[in-house]
Amino acid sequence: MENKKKKVVLAFSGGLDTSFAAKYLSEDLGYEVHTAIANTGGFSPEELAKIEERAIKLGAASHAALDVTGDYYDKSIKYMIAGNVLRNGTYPISVSSERIFQAIAIIEYAKKIGADAVAHGSTGAGNDQVRFDLTFQILAPEIEIITPTRDMTLTREYEIDYLKKHGIEADFKKMEYSINKGLWGTSIGGKETLHSEQTLPESAYPSQVTEHGSEKMSISFKNGEITAVNGKEYANKIDAIREVERLGSRYGIGRDMHIGDTIIGIKGRVGFEAAGPILIIAAHKMLEKHTLTKWQQYWKDQIGTWYGMFLHESQYLEPVMRDMEKFLESSQRNVTGTVEIELRPYSYTLIGVDSPFDLMKTDFGEYGEVNKAWSADDVKGFTKILGNQMKIYHNVQKRNGKCE
Repeated sequence: MENKKKKVVLAFSGGLDTSFAAKYLSEDLGYEVHTAIANTGGFSPEELAKIEERAIKLGAASHAALDVTGDYYDKSIKYMIAGNVLRNGTYPISVSSERIFQAIAIIEYAKKIGADAVAHGSTGAGNDQVRFDLTFQILAPEIEIITPTRDMTLTREYEIDYLKKHGIEADFKKMEYSINKGLWGTSIGGKETLHSEQTLPESAYPSQVTEHGSEKMSISFKNGEITAVNGKEYANKIDAIREVERLGSRYGIGRDMHIGDTIIGIKGRVGFEAAGPILIIAAHKMLEKHTLTKWQQYWKDQIGTWYGMFLHESQYLEPVMRDMEKFLESSQRNVTGTVEIELRPYSYTLIGVDSPFDLMKTDFGEYGEVNKAWSADDVKGFTKILGNQMKIYHNVQKRNGKCE
């Protein structure tokens, strides 16, 4: 009696690493390979169909497209906008934030079809290996984890040669760049990102610049969530994000190179394009400057930074994340209004804000112009009291013969 093949679910993107893994798991290890892609909003139906076609050509017994876009927005993006999360002030942690939802979807699918193992194409030098492994271990410790690219310490050149030897035809030049596309931005890795003195060529970016003039656009928010773009209301927040991305990507806005510390302790570089996230966060942050108090902004900045750090460090399932989300949600109750932006090739300008909660629109006074709620004597007295602690400190220093 023929031995039944073990079943493995491979997290499959159609890129070089997972294409290699699909072929290697079936040809060399003898697994029955079932591929699955967890779509976080970066793929069109046509692209998903091409990925499925590639998986089947590579020998997959079946392929599944798992749509987790709704969960990704409701359980992550909404809070990243509220927290104005940009890692190192640059990167909207596109890949970092979506991996947890992809990993959850993949491991749940593996359990559903009774898989013996689950596999991913992460290398041994990046963050994704930790994000996938940790999620798999927490949610399904009984399922084996297989990682060919990491375990065999493979180079991209080796994987390309392996696929060629097995008769797999593909645009290998294009596959020299590892592209992770999602609703909240696209990361791009390649040979240039491995060298501190280099940057990505224009051709490496999936979205090319098609507009060379300028135009104005507006983004509207209600309670911190995007509701309209250029005056058009969107019941589905995901569609609104995609529209901002469409408008901004035509100008090449949101491109940059992120340099940061990986979970495993080494420095890493990744290129990205994220017109939608960058414009939405910039507009949202400007609206908050008008609608939040000084101390709301101060503490929310701390929470937002920690929230982004925990997402990046694969700590989404840590209970404190739910506590931070409650704070972020509460902070948005007056973040309502419209922000106008001017778009230009590779750049943008925040023009202004219109909000019923604008704290500049008050009867108390106008900055640098006129005060209506206090007198000159009030300010003189306030200034004396404000300086009391510093006056006492410097007086004591002087009395003890110390000067600063």
